Amino acid sequence: MSLFMHIVDRLFNEVELFRQKKDALGRLSLSPLQKCTAAIRVLAYGIAPDAVDEYNRLSSTTTRSCVEHFVEGIIYLFGDEYLRRPTPADLRRLLDISEHHGFLGMIRNIDSKPTIVLKAVDSYDLWIWHTFFGPPATLNDINVLDRSPVFDDIIKGQAPQVTFYVNGRKYHLAYYLTDGIYPKWATLIQSIPIPHGPKVVIFAQHQEVVRKDVERAFGVLQARFAIVKNPALVWDKVKIRKIMKECIILHNSRNERDGYTQFDVSEFQERENNESSHVDLTYSTDIPTNIANMMGV
Repeated sequence: MSLFMHIVDRLFNEVELFRQKKDALGRLSLSPLQKCTAAIRVLAYGIAPDAVDEYNRLSSTTTRSCVEHFVEGIIYLFGDEYLRRPTPADLRRLLDISEHHGFLGMIRNIDSKPTIVLKAVDSYDLWIWHTFFGPPATLNDINVLDRSPVFDDIIKGQAPQVTFYVNGRKYHLAYYLTDGIYPKWATLIQSIPIPHGPKVVIFAQHQEVVRKDVERAFGVLQARFAIVKNPALVWDKVKIRKIMKECIILHNSRNERDGYTQFDVSEFQERENNESSHVDLTYSTDIPTNIANMMGV
């Protein structure tokens, strides 16, 4: 409730539509709480705008306008904070947790969901760090990856330098856990569909456990906002894209408020001198800067 009231207050102060005004007779217009409640009900339950007419005493036209301005307001006010690229401090935390789970150098999971494909990169705390939304569901993970900007920073040589050691060997490129359909790139570690031998079986089991984080993130997002899994109803593709982005921003802000992003790092601080992973606080400039070199790697 406190998060919702914080959103209502920001929209009331900074978005014109949500300001309460008086008409010529001095009567107050609809309150910002009414408008935000109507918008969040449409998003949370995935219903048509006219389904909340009686409950919120708004017409379907007004409700639709409230949803559109609510979505745009959330993106404008909270997008930079809750849908951002990870900072060096974020990467340090992600690497610590990954090392705790037995995957040195692993920063996030990557996967996609139909019917209009959402490609997302998430971490153990259900925080979604990157999204790419819009390709039709007739595409598979490889086609979507070709269109996604997820590796643009690496290709441009702007990715942060990550160093970690496995079996005494030094590595400079953090990686993502994926399923088997993804290409064999240095930044992608696929699951093992038919593991043989005790070591490979244990590795595959641990990897599948960690890979469930991305499925959990999709599941929680859909549970919180039914509009992302239900039919599109009256929304066109441009508005659907904005709605998806807004839902992810609220999803991340809810995780932070509920404490999902918090983790006891005291055990990592105790062994700080023995850490296997390290993140430079500056961006690397010695990474291949074109796609041909990247594919070669």
